[in-house]
Amino acid sequence: MPFTLRPIHEGDFFAWLTLFEGYNEFYETPEHDTKAVLVWTWLTENTQEIQALVAEDTEGRLIGFAHYSGFVRPLVGETGIQIDDLFVLPESRNAGVGTALIERIRDVAAERRAGVVRWQAAKDNQAGRKLSSSLATKTAWVTYDLAVATEKENA
Repeated sequence: MPFTLRPIHEGDFFAWLTLFEGYNEFYETPEHDTKAVLVWTWLTENTQEIQALVAEDTEGRLIGFAHYSGFVRPLVGETGIQIDDLFVLPESRNAGVGTALIERIRDVAAERRAGVVRWQAAKDNQAGRKLSSSLATKTAWVTYDLAVATEKENA
């Protein structure tokens, strides 16, 4: 399946939204318009340090995306790039789309002189973990999340 990769642009909203809805469904995470618009704003208005690449088939249909952002690594004195989200439509999987998105982000990291590209794969996402293991080294680090109560939740 031929496809091309490119940065996301303003005219991609509805096509990206379809992918974003599929991504949320895959992870059984509620998707709502407010969240989608907020993320879209982050991606297109440079209000956060997050960027997106999309994969587009020969008919111009978006078939996958990767959201990524930079981070600093004080312990080793370098920067890195974090892949925050990676999603490919089910019918477009196993065609190299995920691999191509990750490899393109590796190229971005090299251009920025970042030392590492990092991402997480859910423990039960066997396909994602297989792809990850084929491209990168599993680390010894365990990830923790500490929830922060917002003003709205405390009111």
